[in-house]
Parts: sequence; C-alpha cells; structure tokens
Amino acid sequence: MSRPCKFESSILNHEEQQIVLTSHHPAIGEVDRAALEKLRSLLRDLRDKERTLAHRQRRVAKGAAEPGGRRTPGAGANTFRRKEVFVAALKRVNKELRRVQNFEARRELGEAARRALALRRERQFARPDNHPTSHDGMRALPSRRRIVKLPPSKIGRVSQANKRAQARRDSRR
Repeated sequence: MSRPCKFESSILNHEEQQIVLTSHHPAIGEVDRAALEKLRSLLRDLRDKERTLAHRQRRVAKGAAEPGGRRTPGAGANTFRRKEVFVAALKRVNKELRRVQNFEARRELGEAARRALALRRERQFARPDNHPTSHDGMRALPSRRRIVKLPPSKIGRVSQANKRAQARRDSRR
C-alpha cells in the first residue's frame, strides 16, 4: 500500500528521508542509470537492516528470543512501517530501472535496424562496372551419372539369373 510522503518523513531520519525522496516521481526521472543502481543498493541495505530489526522484534514479542543489545529510544518503534517505506521505494527504483533498460534496448534495436537498412540499400543499388572484360565462357556442370562403369557383359546378369531360376522351378513340376 502506498504511503504519503508526509508519513515517510515522520518515521525516517534526515539521511534516510533524502534517499527515499530520490525514489519519488520528479526526482527519479532525472537520475541516470548508474545513480539508480547505487540507489537500489542503498535501499536494499536499509530494507535488509529494517527487516532484521523487525524479525528480532517479532521474536522478542513472541518470547522466542531475549531482548538484548543496546536500547535507544525510538529505535524499535515503527520498524515494520519503516521497512514498508523502504520496500516501496525499492519497488519504484526497480520499476524505473526496468523502464530505462527497455528504453535503451529499444533505442539500440532501432539503431541496428537503421544500420541494416543502410547496408541493404547499399547492396540493392550497387551496380557493377560496365567495362569490357574477358570471359571464360560457360561453366561445365559436373555430371550426376555414376562414375563406376560396368562392362557390357555384366549388364542384365541379375535378370538372366532370375530367368534361369524360374526355368529350373518350372521344370521340376
């Protein structure tokens, strides 16, 4: 669920608020890809930190873990909501990164298509020089006939053998 910016500023400290504000609409469109990657890394770290704190709080509330560590006032308050704020900011940054990547891919595809069209037009309209040249004549096509030649005495030997075998069978009847 989206949260208002006023709510975000009420539960975040100044540095975290500046990081999250960068992920909102007008500011996120002006940031380049490298800065978005860095922002995503920062938001992941903050989200992971809040997730760990929230998990620890949940275990303490259940009685599965002992409350330990140094306590600072307000450190554990709104941990779940702070985590939700960082998750929402991370989603916005991921969506913007995906949009930038798609835009770059579309631009590269358009450039490649224009290069291909230029190459095709070069080939299509390229004419050979029309000056006199000597020619070798027609090319000889290789023959598709068998290379092995049979002697004439062997031609028809299978048919003759069949004829003789049939004559032997007929004479036995």
